[in-house]
Amino acid sequence: MTLLEQTGTWPETGGPDLADPSLYRDGDPETLWARLRERSPVYRNERTDKEPFWAVLGHREALEVLRRPEIFVSGRGMRLDDSPGATEAASQRMLIVTDPPRHARLRHVMNAAFTPRMVDRLRHTVRATAREVIAEALERGDCDFVDVAARLPVTVICDLLGVPPADRSFMLDRTMTAFGHAGPGSADRAAAARAHTDILLYYAELAERRRREPAEDVVTALVQGTVEGRPLTDEEIYLNCDGLVSGGNETTRHATVGGLLALMRQPEEWEVARRADHPMETTAQEILRFTSPAMHVLRTAARDTELAGQPVRAGDRVAVWLPAANRDPAVFPRPDHFDALRASNRHVALAPGEHYCLGASLALSELTIFFEELVSRVELPEPAGAPVRTASSLVRGFESLPVRLQPRTR
Repeated sequence: MTLLEQTGTWPETGGPDLADPSLYRDGDPETLWARLRERSPVYRNERTDKEPFWAVLGHREALEVLRRPEIFVSGRGMRLDDSPGATEAASQRMLIVTDPPRHARLRHVMNAAFTPRMVDRLRHTVRATAREVIAEALERGDCDFVDVAARLPVTVICDLLGVPPADRSFMLDRTMTAFGHAGPGSADRAAAARAHTDILLYYAELAERRRREPAEDVVTALVQGTVEGRPLTDEEIYLNCDGLVSGGNETTRHATVGGLLALMRQPEEWEVARRADHPMETTAQEILRFTSPAMHVLRTAARDTELAGQPVRAGDRVAVWLPAANRDPAVFPRPDHFDALRASNRHVALAPGEHYCLGASLALSELTIFFEELVSRVELPEPAGAPVRTASSLVRGFESLPVRLQPRTR
């Protein structure tokens, strides 16, 4: 048992390692973040046999890091403990590990796919898929809501990329195996690697198809786009498809599961959300704040600076702990309470700033529409077993949430 577990405190030197995945399966990280934030909104995280980093826990400090890309750069990695070789291979090629000015040019290429007609098509896909998966779950009655929530984001991302309907069951299977559970030891890593290889090979086939047969989708935008006067390489196309699939899949899936769990634990908020005139987009924003599925985003200091009075040196790693910033009581009254009508919700779940989530509006639409359909068709779900969290410092998510669903009768 650690000193923190025994007494609720730790010595002035040393302290908990926020990158330890075991903190997030069975622990109480919200209390830990709050205690650390009370000491300082920027925490020096020492590690055994690994490089230390600064953990940013305060909301104001998080925005300072996220909105200063000239000082806190992304090209040297976006996640703690990533493979240096993989980071180097993706740097300045994959959107999330690309710095200005190239970042804006690559983002412009990908944004070109989001035409009004495409956005309308995606919203139709979201609504139709939500109705289908909820109806299937109601037929089963008892189900694991993690499996229910997985279907929607994968289907929408497939539509966004331009994956034909006939191939979507393949992509659902491969993405659930490759990205189903984040964190070391939480899945069969060999099977995940094989599934990821299958997905990369599929991107290659789809890119070739879109060169011959252009359509309104992201893959077409990537194969037709140019950055700094040259077309994107195949590697750049595949890397950015991968970024969309992994990011879009995990964020929405775990937010959906976490949002339902919050509503189950606060039934009065479920009753608020099911009112006919309820602004469900407001609740969707609160789901993003409260669940914050992306645990941290990493930056590297490009030069010496200061953050909340702490001396940050050039080369230091700075990890913004998004769910901790989203529980900062200086910004969010009653931060540990889920409020379906929370106003002025300035959460950072989608990392505002230069790297603001490319699919932010799509994620918000998915959550809004899914919960509109859920509360209109289902009585408040009942637990059918204990929720199981993922052991991961990358994703604040779930391996399982057993529930019992019944059709709405009133």
